[in-house]
Amino acid sequence: MTEESIRHRKQSSDQGLDGLSLESKKSKSMNLQKEVGLISGICVIVGTVIGSGIFISPKAVLANVGAVGPCLIIWAACGVLATLGALCFAELGTMITKSGGEYPYLMEAFGPIPAYLFSWASLIVIKPSSFAIICLSFAEYVSAPFYPGCDPPIIVIKCLAAVAIVTITTVNALSVKLASYLQNLLTAAKMVIVVIIIISGIVLLAQGNTQNFQNSFDGPPLSVGLICLAFYNGLWAYDGWNQLNYITEELKDPYRNLPLSIIIGIPLVTVCYILINVSYFTVMTSTELLQSQAVAVTFGDRVLYPASWIVPLFVAFSTIGAANGTCFTAGRLVYVAGREGHMLKVLSYISIKRLTPAPAVLFYGAVGIIYIIPGDINTLINYFSFAVWLFYGLTIAGLIVMRFTRKEQERPIRVPLVIPIIVMLVAVVLVLAPIITAPELPYLYCVLFIFSGLIFYVLFIHYKFGWAQKISNPITMYLQMLLEVVPPESDTTEEDKTSHF
Repeated sequence: MTEESIRHRKQSSDQGLDGLSLESKKSKSMNLQKEVGLISGICVIVGTVIGSGIFISPKAVLANVGAVGPCLIIWAACGVLATLGALCFAELGTMITKSGGEYPYLMEAFGPIPAYLFSWASLIVIKPSSFAIICLSFAEYVSAPFYPGCDPPIIVIKCLAAVAIVTITTVNALSVKLASYLQNLLTAAKMVIVVIIIISGIVLLAQGNTQNFQNSFDGPPLSVGLICLAFYNGLWAYDGWNQLNYITEELKDPYRNLPLSIIIGIPLVTVCYILINVSYFTVMTSTELLQSQAVAVTFGDRVLYPASWIVPLFVAFSTIGAANGTCFTAGRLVYVAGREGHMLKVLSYISIKRLTPAPAVLFYGAVGIIYIIPGDINTLINYFSFAVWLFYGLTIAGLIVMRFTRKEQERPIRVPLVIPIIVMLVAVVLVLAPIITAPELPYLYCVLFIFSGLIFYVLFIHYKFGWAQKISNPITMYLQMLLEVVPPESDTTEEDKTSHF
């Protein structure tokens, strides 16, 4: 079956739908659809950000700063930084209305090589490893009630995580609307546990349980390196503040809905995170929190007993919602990278029947399954954050550069220049401080892996060696027939049909 036969099948299908011709439906069938409104946009941000982080990171943040007061300050500062970064991304997203997050912004500001290195690092390590960590957290909370008094077997956790990845990937490959509705539902469910924890904490505070906040700044001396590591863990819980930029092409009225979703969503998350941490410290001392295996479960056991089972159930909803939001947005990065020729061309193709970037989503899920072999979560978060903030800083630098190189370009949103400068400087500190204060080889390995992508760029993209085409062309053809996908409308030139990498 060739691409022409696939198109013939699609034409026959189209002609049977209410008598509409292929020409009248072409623009709809060959592009991603604008299905995401303001409410769904807010839910994507809130649903992606509030995931496993707030149930994992409080312990790590406290371990680095050593006292309640600095811990709460770190959580508030992380929220401010996420909001400022998101406002910078809002300007980029309304100036360059392409899906793919940082990828098209780096492409416009610095050219193909930085954009390719970002897509390489994100598609192979950053995004799938994040997806895997979230699904592993989901598996731990789901399996915990069935193994009271002991840790669930590792094989059970891995299998549940794999099932979660397959299920979420399938949903996102089948329907944009279904994935969006699922995200809205899971966001509402996770807000239930957030509200329960916050209200419980407020009630306990009103009853006079404030002893754990006395002398809240008495702790060990702080260093720049420890503060940065605390920021890494706090910012992990906020990760996802830029996720809406990955689906800009699917936003209804992006000039309005993108900034509004950010302005409403991220401050809402920040307030929730601070209040949740206050609730934790109302029930547990610093020592008890550090000794807890699962902070939210310990909180539920002490406050909600005998209804403590509610906590792991709704935490599971929270984590699976974050995983769904991550898959929904990261699949678009694969789609855009494939469309630009930086990945297999078939990854930019769209399902004929479903109108979703199915190959990109399936690729993302497949790589995510590889990462379900767990490591030390805190270590993974540190190196994940190192790589992420390296590219965040570079993207914000691109915004500053384009203020001077593209002065004439329309900017529906224009943030004060001081905001991107502050965010870029903070990103530089976050990247360099841990290396300077506590140099470790894994940071070097991370940098070397990122730049190893240049080898593939030279072989497959810059020079386009003939043997590479001979390998990629049959792969593209067979995947296109198997998945029943075709290029998007803007991609259906003769040149694109013959260039598959």
